[in-house]
Amino acid sequence: MDIKALVQQLSALTKRLNAKQKATILAALVGVVALVALLIVYASPKNYDDGYRELFGDLSAKDAGLIVQQLETQGVKFKIPEEGVIFVPKEQVNRVRMNMATQGLPRDSRPGFELFDAQEFGATDFDQQVKLLRAREGELSATIESLDSVKSAKVHLAIPKESVFVSKEVPPTASVVIALRDGMQINRQQALGVKHLVAYAVPKLTIENVRIVNEEGIPIGEEDALTTAGELARSQLRFKREYEQVYENKIVQMLGQFLGGSDKAVARVTIDFDFSQRNSTHVVYDPNNVARSEQSSEYKREGSRPREIGGVPGAVSNIGPVQGLEDDRLREKEQKSENTINYEVSSKTSEIKGEFATINRITAAVAVDGRYRAPKGDGSAKGELEYAPLSASELGAIESLVKQAIGFNVDRKDEVTVSNFEFKAGITPTGEEPLAWLAKYFDPIYPALQYLLAAIALFIFYAKVIKPFINRMMEIPVVEEEERPKPIEFEDDELEEDSDRLKELRDRVEAQLGIGSGADEEKLKYDVLLERLREACEEKPKEVAQLVDSLLHDEITKSGVKI
Repeated sequence: MDIKALVQQLSALTKRLNAKQKATILAALVGVVALVALLIVYASPKNYDDGYRELFGDLSAKDAGLIVQQLETQGVKFKIPEEGVIFVPKEQVNRVRMNMATQGLPRDSRPGFELFDAQEFGATDFDQQVKLLRAREGELSATIESLDSVKSAKVHLAIPKESVFVSKEVPPTASVVIALRDGMQINRQQALGVKHLVAYAVPKLTIENVRIVNEEGIPIGEEDALTTAGELARSQLRFKREYEQVYENKIVQMLGQFLGGSDKAVARVTIDFDFSQRNSTHVVYDPNNVARSEQSSEYKREGSRPREIGGVPGAVSNIGPVQGLEDDRLREKEQKSENTINYEVSSKTSEIKGEFATINRITAAVAVDGRYRAPKGDGSAKGELEYAPLSASELGAIESLVKQAIGFNVDRKDEVTVSNFEFKAGITPTGEEPLAWLAKYFDPIYPALQYLLAAIALFIFYAKVIKPFINRMMEIPVVEEEERPKPIEFEDDELEEDSDRLKELRDRVEAQLGIGSGADEEKLKYDVLLERLREACEEKPKEVAQLVDSLLHDEITKSGVKI
């Protein structure tokens, strides 16, 4: 880059500018420099003093008070530019931070699982449980504070001792205090998310046992009866409206295909929903029996009974039968068998959960436009169209289509009404609105066309406003000579002819008066010119005045006299 050539060009440009342009450019440069300096000052860190640096920031009032007290005790100078921020001399920042750390400041920090980094000799199981509780509370508090709308959070956990008896177990509970940022709010869904976060971080803790309050002590996210009913009603109304909108769009799009456009039909659908949910259990028995088990048993017995001896009491009857004497008629034989089959009736059990909403009744009202055609005869004005309503058969066909589209059910006592009306006049003979075809092709490219129109508008503004202004500011004024009126010119032929005529007249007068015939030509020319000037002054006084003014101006300019 040739610096010398650049300097020469700038010098030449400066010489060509007038005083007004130089002042304008100088003011613009000063404004730009001031603006850049202002942005640098405000964008730079707020040190407030070149000799001070930030010691701690975003401190609570309690920690800030303790740190200020320690700084005063140690004799360290400090500044408090805003609440929660402390500045000390830059050469003492590191030393003061280490001193404060040895004293446990700031104390409002959230201790987490780093509490277990240092092992203490002789720590009891109770100490370890307390550390674990503090670590959980600190980690949960830090996690909740990471949310955009939360300024600070404090979590308290109540975890009871475990019991070997299940009936005596007490579930843990948790309470959360949240301070929101200015202008921020937390809705029910966000509060429910915080409850889920806390509940899933602690064993055996349920969402129902987590309570959230704000800094004013007002519960957040509690499901009271009024809030629940309001949200349920809003969801039901939104569901009903969306369902009806689907039916209406279906009818309009269907009828618009043969009526000449979606603007030729208007549909309004009302659906009566039943939002009561009913759960049921359905059991189906199989008529074919199925053998589940079968048992078989068999019993056999064979032998004889003891012989009974009767007779007269005495020795013989007391002795009994004589051995070797047997009677085959006294033998016994017994046999029994048993078979048991157990049958079972098979069944199928299904639990049916009721729908969110069931349709009780559907009513639809449909209005359609007729046809427009050129009137017959010459009596009507040119361009007017005649409205022709649809026939009864066409309305019946439309009603049948609408019933099929909405799923018409006679048992539900559904109702559909189709009416024919004249929507608007001025339709073209083809049945379409003017430029309707253009809108059909224009809608898809409308978003891109918006940016194109904005770019064209900016270009026109630049070409018509900004660029001419820049050109006027940078153009070099050229001192143009004032347009001077042309001097009065006399043709030589006219001057000579007048001179000759005047000479003849003069000679004749002198001859009559007896004066000599000698005449001065220069004097004659002067007299003729004076006569012509006198006539010119009488005929064109303005041009003569401008000529005199221009001559005086030139003489004054040449002489250097300033007026």
